[in-house]
Amino acid sequence: MAKIAKRIQKIREGIDPTKLVALSDAIALVKERATAKFDETVEVAMNLGVDPRHADQMVRGVVNLPNGTGRTVRVAVFARGAKADEAKAAGADIVGAEDLLEIVQGGKIDFDRCIATPDMMPLVGRLGKVLGPRGMMPNPKVGTVTMDVAGAVKASKGGAVEFRVEKAGIVHAGIGKASFDAKALEENIKAFADAVIKAKPTGAKGNYVKRVAISSTMGPGVKIDPASLTVA
Repeated sequence: MAKIAKRIQKIREGIDPTKLVALSDAIALVKERATAKFDETVEVAMNLGVDPRHADQMVRGVVNLPNGTGRTVRVAVFARGAKADEAKAAGADIVGAEDLLEIVQGGKIDFDRCIATPDMMPLVGRLGKVLGPRGMMPNPKVGTVTMDVAGAVKASKGGAVEFRVEKAGIVHAGIGKASFDAKALEENIKAFADAVIKAKPTGAKGNYVKRVAISSTMGPGVKIDPASLTVA
């Protein structure tokens, strides 16, 4: 325990939790402190001035990160016939219909993202209690209910990240790995922030972006000056 406490103390050195820093400086601080024995994920968290309990203050969407996420995304597709063949050709890991429904109902969810053609939604709807809490339910608003299954699979594999505001008004996502160079991380973070800003709901009043912070999996959070994100 003492060894862990010492490590935590060391990686927190030089970070003032009350100070806002420019994005480029925040990335440098996070990369320096990502000292775990694995390639840590860099995460961004944005505190928004919304109350998602109200329908007109819900924030959700999808963004294609210019430099990908650095992680392998396993994609499942609910489709039949020619669309199932398209999904397989595009690189989907699991493709099926009733057979895939039974697998998921049985508790085996060996995928990170779920896509469906519109005609499959009555079937997929039966999995709401399983996929919903995991944030995996296909939705046309984020491009996961579509006839263009090939495009959706390629986007998912290439760095498409879904986001959805949580009860406390926070949106967060993994936007890369600590091994990424600073420029790639900066481009990804700005792309994510831009997508969240563009998804501002009609019911949001006052200051929309309240706080922004980035961290690595095992590292401390660093608060970012929203102005350096070109956040309005």
